[in-house]
Parts: sequence; structure tokens; C-alpha cells
Amino acid sequence: MNLLPFVVAGLVIGSVYALSGVGVLVLYRTTGVLNFAHGAIGGLAAMLAWQFIENGLPASAAIALCVTIGAAVSLVFGVVAGPYLGRIDELRKAVATLGFSLALLGLMLYLWNDKARRLLLPTSLTGFSVGNGEAHARVNLTQLICLTLAIVVVTGAALALRYTAIGTAMRALASDRELAAVLGTSVRLVENAAWAVSGAIAGISGVLVADQTRLEPAFLTFLVIPELAAVVVGRFRSLGMTMVAGLVIGLVQSLVSSQPSITAFSTAVPFVIATVVILAGTRRRTVTIGVVRA
Repeated sequence: MNLLPFVVAGLVIGSVYALSGVGVLVLYRTTGVLNFAHGAIGGLAAMLAWQFIENGLPASAAIALCVTIGAAVSLVFGVVAGPYLGRIDELRKAVATLGFSLALLGLMLYLWNDKARRLLLPTSLTGFSVGNGEAHARVNLTQLICLTLAIVVVTGAALALRYTAIGTAMRALASDRELAAVLGTSVRLVENAAWAVSGAIAGISGVLVADQTRLEPAFLTFLVIPELAAVVVGRFRSLGMTMVAGLVIGLVQSLVSSQPSITAFSTAVPFVIATVVILAGTRRRTVTIGVVRA
């Protein structure tokens, strides 16, 4: 059996998980909000991109517009709900974003119903073959963009958090929100920037993953699950580990789906990987504590 196409597809989808995970992680590290609406924002951007392209707008303009819309939707929610979210615990913050996610899903189903569609970007029509003989696969330009963009965004986010003024402010909020405010950090401005950046990443992720899989509101909304699993593996702080986790989750999912006898379990892969990492971390801490006490 030729597994190379599944490897390529897995790495591509995994790169989108990694890209989305970075958007979730940047927002969480800045505001403490674990955004369950991230997938729905991406889904809305993808549905709008499809609609704009169907109406004759060039694909590049449609994508740019929808990334902007994703940033705007996320920012509006952050501006409206942010002051209230800042005063409640993390569990209720997450529940609030889950409600927002369901509201966006309802809007998408109202506007476009639950029919599966296809978003085919022009870059998916150009590609090349890798491998030879029975072990070969077709790689298109969109897939290369997915992989490259994940690396660029992860690297760029890491450098921005470390070397830019806004990145320093985000790290300050993540460390101690009250102290950062006392020292003069504009908390609301920094948090709004995080909401906008996270929404823009959700928008481009939604468009890319819709091109590689299928364009359907509920499917895109619940892609937040593997994205969150990647963030969990990254311990809610490591951009590099989140990227690796996203790639691994996508690759394992694809390889599992290639086997007819276990393909039905592919959707459980993110849960299994995240659970194994959590249990391994818990065991390691328990052993360490035991050694210290001894």
C-alpha cells in the first residue's frame, strides 16, 4: 500500500493544526482565554471566501478580505466581552467562547445550511510529484503554502513575543496581569491586539483547511478540537511544541485513516495523544516529587 499520499496529507493538515494552535496559544497566553470559537471563526472565513469567489471576486482578494473579517470578528468579541472575561475564572471564560462558537455555527447554518461544498483555490491546481514507482504522491502549491506558513508564523510569533514591544507586553500580561497594568502596560490595547491576531490566524487556517478537506460549517467549527490538543501537548506555553504536536496529530490521524479496519478511530487521535502527554507529565511530576521527598 502506498502510504506516501497519506503522509503528505497528514503533514499538511497537521501544519494547519499547528498554525491554528499558535493563534489559540497567543490569545491564551495574553488573556487567559482558551478560545473554543477559534474553529468557528475560521469556518466563517472559509464560507465567506467560497461565497465571494462564487460571486466573481478574485481568490487572492477574497482570502485577504476573509482573513480581515476573521480578525474583525474576533476583535469585536474581545472588545465586547473582554472586560467581563477579565473578571471571571478560566473555566467560565472557555464556556463563554463555546457559546460564541455555537452562535457562529448557527449563523453559518442559517446562511449556508449544512451541505458540504468544495473550496478549490487556484494554487491547488499547480503542483509536482514526489517519490517514484509505487511510492509516490502529488503535492500542490497550497500544501506547500500550509507547511511554509506554519513555520513562518511560529517563528515570527516567537520572535515577536521576544523582541517587539507588543510581544513584551503580552509576555508581561501572561506573567502578572495586575503588575503589568501597574507598570503602565495598556492591558485592553494588548488584549485587543491578541484577539485580532488570533482571529486573523483563524481566518487563514479556515480557508486553507477547507481547501484540503471539505467546506462544511460544523466540520470546520469542530476542528478546534485537534488544535486545542496541540496546545495541550505544548503545555499552553511552547510555540515550538505546539507546532510539533500539530504535525504529529495530523500525521497520525492520516495514517490511521489509511487503514480500513481502524479508520473510524481517526477522530480519536487528538484525544489519545493529548491524554498520553498529560498522563506522562503527571507521572513524571509524581516521580520527581517522590525522589525529592525521599
